[in-house]
This record gives sequence, structure tokens and C-alpha cells, in this order.
Amino acid sequence: MTAAALFEGFPEAVAEGDVVRLAPNDLEAFARAALQAGYEMCVDVTAVDYLEEREPRFEVVYNLVSIQHRSRLRLLLAVEGDEPHLTSVTPIWPGAGFAEREVYDMFGIVFEGHPDLTRILMPDDWEGYPLRKDFAVGSVPVQFKAAHLVT
Repeated sequence: MTAAALFEGFPEAVAEGDVVRLAPNDLEAFARAALQAGYEMCVDVTAVDYLEEREPRFEVVYNLVSIQHRSRLRLLLAVEGDEPHLTSVTPIWPGAGFAEREVYDMFGIVFEGHPDLTRILMPDDWEGYPLRKDFAVGSVPVQFKAAHLVT
């Protein structure tokens, strides 16, 4: 399968250059087709929280690389905000496992089918998801030394 033929089976996919907006239910099939088209690496997974800016609230971003075609492909998937979930691509690109865990840990987006979806950055007993825009920032008191002015 060529990179151009990648979009044929996905009529809802919207391609703008090297960026593809994809329906969440098409992720697994599209990922398998992308692997066959030569996108052999998922180099990053991240998310964006659009709280009160637009619906759906979250957007998950996958960055794919094809070494043989010397190209990159960015997948954007809109994910609902109440109980955000998405299919894991770890069975397709094992290297995505840690990045999906980080998105889960920071945003609370559940990746169904992930082999070890546990916290990776925050302590296991941490409550909440620190990169969500509605997460309380809190405060840590900081003590500064008194500045001595030299005249």
C-alpha cells in the first residue's frame, strides 16, 4: 500500500498536507493501514485540552514517521471530555506504550487495550490529571533570601 492509498478506506478522514483529522473509531484500522503504507514508527503521542474553547474537549495527537518515504504524518483525533477514551495503538507500534501512559497520567484519557495503562510520572495515589485545564494549580510556599542592595 502506498502513502497516497492510505486514505481510500477512510471517507471521514480529512487530510491537510501531512496532518490528518480522523474519527476516533477509525484509529485502529487507520494505524494498521499506515503501518502497511510505511509509517513504521509512532514517535510521539500527546493531547490538548480545549476546555470551554470547543467540543469535543480533548484532541489526541499521534506523530508518525516513515523512514523509507522520508515523511511524517500527524493524526489528530477529537475525544469527548466526560470519560475520554481511545483505542491503544501499542499493539501496532509498541513504542507508543510509554507515550500513551503519559497522556493517560497527565490528561486522564484511557487507551483501551493498552497492556499496562498505569501512571508513569505521577505517584500511584495521585488524584486528578495535572495537564487538564480544570486541574487546581495549588501553591507551594517559596522562601527567598532577603536581597542586600549594594550602593
